[in-house]
Amino acid sequence: MAVAKLLPYWPYISVLKSTCFTCLRMQNSFLLYQTYRRYFLKEMNYCTVFPRKGYHSLALYLPHVTSECSIHLYGNRENMERREKKIDEKFFLDQLCCLYSSKPIFKLLDSAEHVSDNMAAAALLKIAEVESKNSNVLSELLKNKTFKAIALQFEQQCQKLSTSSLVNALKAFVQLGMDVRSATLTCLLHECQERVYKGQMTIENLCVLGECLSSMRSNFTMLQSIMDRVQMKKVESWTPEEIVMVYSLLQAISGDGLQYQSLLDKMHTVAISVSTQLNLKQISSVLFSLVKLKQTEAKDLVRNLCKCSIIHVPHFTGEELVKVLVASNEFSYKDPQFTEALEMHVSKTAFTMSPEAVTRVMQYCNNNRILSEMIFNAVAESFVYNSENFTTYQITEQVIPFGILNYLPPNASELFKHLERVMSNRFSQFQPQSLLNLLHSFTLIQRFPVNFFEKVFSPYFIEQLQDQNGNLDPCVLSQLTQLYLTVILECPFYKGPKLFPKYRQKYFTTSGYSLETEVNPFMYRKVKKGLIGLLGAKMYFASQVISPHGYILDIEIGLDENGFVLPHCILKKSSKRIVLCMDDEKHFCFNSHNLLGKEYIKQRHLKLLEYKVVQIPFYEIDNLHNNEEVVEYLHKKIFPHSYRMKW
Repeated sequence: MAVAKLLPYWPYISVLKSTCFTCLRMQNSFLLYQTYRRYFLKEMNYCTVFPRKGYHSLALYLPHVTSECSIHLYGNRENMERREKKIDEKFFLDQLCCLYSSKPIFKLLDSAEHVSDNMAAAALLKIAEVESKNSNVLSELLKNKTFKAIALQFEQQCQKLSTSSLVNALKAFVQLGMDVRSATLTCLLHECQERVYKGQMTIENLCVLGECLSSMRSNFTMLQSIMDRVQMKKVESWTPEEIVMVYSLLQAISGDGLQYQSLLDKMHTVAISVSTQLNLKQISSVLFSLVKLKQTEAKDLVRNLCKCSIIHVPHFTGEELVKVLVASNEFSYKDPQFTEALEMHVSKTAFTMSPEAVTRVMQYCNNNRILSEMIFNAVAESFVYNSENFTTYQITEQVIPFGILNYLPPNASELFKHLERVMSNRFSQFQPQSLLNLLHSFTLIQRFPVNFFEKVFSPYFIEQLQDQNGNLDPCVLSQLTQLYLTVILECPFYKGPKLFPKYRQKYFTTSGYSLETEVNPFMYRKVKKGLIGLLGAKMYFASQVISPHGYILDIEIGLDENGFVLPHCILKKSSKRIVLCMDDEKHFCFNSHNLLGKEYIKQRHLKLLEYKVVQIPFYEIDNLHNNEEVVEYLHKKIFPHSYRMKW
């Protein structure tokens, strides 16, 4: 009988079966699926099982479908109903992921046969996400009947909601800017509070609720209760997802993490063991939380996460990559493989990367002295075309590394011409200190924006660099002095105003800051011993001499008119002076023989001041194994055309 009854409808069954499985693979298949299903069920006399279309506008289908519901191909009417509801929800959530404005989301809601509390909360969260940039979003949503019906239903039946739906709905309303004193939020918060006190919330629920309260800046008593509940649970039993969420919660509610340092220490240990299980979004989230929580001691965790992030570099979103790079810069992490991954990524996507991501990449290179020609060339090319979209801060941070690391890209002429145009058009937008840093970096690599020197040396500009007490930072004075020296030595054609004498420093090394790199003590002792063997005594050279122009000379040797070495006590009578510049690894870019910009300008200026500059690089002196070899090396370097006298 049952088979005979189904025979007239067999064509519908076949069509429904084939169509539904096809629709599963179509992004916009939800409406088509619902149409076929309603027609088939109506013919099978099961139409009374489901509410009418639009039913959710008056009352949501609130009973939560749990995982305990079994699905059978041939079950009773109740099992069939449950199965259909679960399929509805899955289709709905899949469709929701593909929508990017509130209008189609409401259209999807209106098309659904059932709207469970989970579906409604997910829709609200999606609306909050896609409309985050719209400042008037709440006033527009309150005109929508579906939105008002959902909000009213959550308010009136909050006790029947699942805990996940409850906290997600609260999060959505908070993100949409709903007033804390509104009836809807008041009811949801009260219900959340009851469930927190009863211990009915999971770690995930507690974290979502805690972040909501933190953003609302209210109910700190409840926030403390949430943290008490979190700390009562064993960290070792948390899933990787829960660990990530607790990090985000602590970031939201705790400035430096000191209050919950004991909890954080336990989390660091567990996070290290599960770091390989985290996806790219979770890795970037934890790294950024560690920065915000100032977890300077969690270097092992940072190292593990950064290593795990290497394979994800091409797949990070701009925001995620920024978070990883912020952590790398903050914790001074550098890794050749990470650098290689950045090189490949930036060289391919520099023109489409977000300005902030490009800025952080250049900061990473600058902080670690990494001169990557692939990165620098790609950034230089993209800068010419995209600079209009950059803030003045981003412009400064992207260009300064070229000077600091002493590198001119192939399009240097085009780059600096374009940069000068940008600076002229947006001069008033630059912060005085940023502008000074930018101009100073130009001079390191022999780029002289003469048109701006007049503005920098003006009393008005210098006044803007002063602090509230009218004082200038010693670092600023050093930069101004070196700029002035550059104008005198390398820009004789400049006829504008000069730097006032009261702003000129006698030397460039100040407390906590120097435009020069300190000499390596081990290298100095090796060279000093060799010089004594070469010249015969310590009296024939001077160490750490402050020159009249502010530079510190590592070693100075004076010669008379006939080329004989003079004792250092009568250096003032010498007709020729030789300066030895001892350059260890810190004077060069990382793993490179490319001299840093501040060392390059120093040696350049000393030559213009008529010193004979002899460079002693680490990669030459390190290969000498005994003092006799050092003496021979120094003789060839300092006196290449003179006969060596032996003592």
